[in-house]
Amino acid sequence: MTQFAKQAIELDVDGETIEVAVRPHHLLVDVLRDGCGRTSVKEGCESASCGACTVLIDGHLTLSCITLAMDTVGRKILTVQSLSPPEGPLHPLQDSFIRHHAIQCGFCTPGMLLASAALLESTPNPSEDEIRSAICGNLCRCTGYVRIVQAIADASQAG
Repeated sequence: MTQFAKQAIELDVDGETIEVAVRPHHLLVDVLRDGCGRTSVKEGCESASCGACTVLIDGHLTLSCITLAMDTVGRKILTVQSLSPPEGPLHPLQDSFIRHHAIQCGFCTPGMLLASAALLESTPNPSEDEIRSAICGNLCRCTGYVRIVQAIADASQAG
């Protein structure tokens, strides 16, 4: 088996240009976590089934566990860390998730927040069915979704 040499690429992650060395087969989830320090991007199922690795690429929800890092050169990648600056204030969705206790173990939270943010960007006042449809690609094994749906609905009213 032939090893491919690493190649230096530049990624636009959360508005920051980051140079990383990757091989052609490296997945975005691994590069974001290990090369870019974005540990909020979670590696769950490794098969595009759970949504824990969700990021926004050029405004589109994308599962980073099945996306090659090389394919994202020249594109804008946003992680949950882009929702609010490190020193605050929290994004209305983040605040609402906290107030509604929509976070348990936290593993699904980054993907849920990005899916919710994308929904509210396109549909500022979504119905419960629209909210449930928007987060259907994100598995939560703790909350049962009720509090998550309530948090998203509440955030849509705050915006």
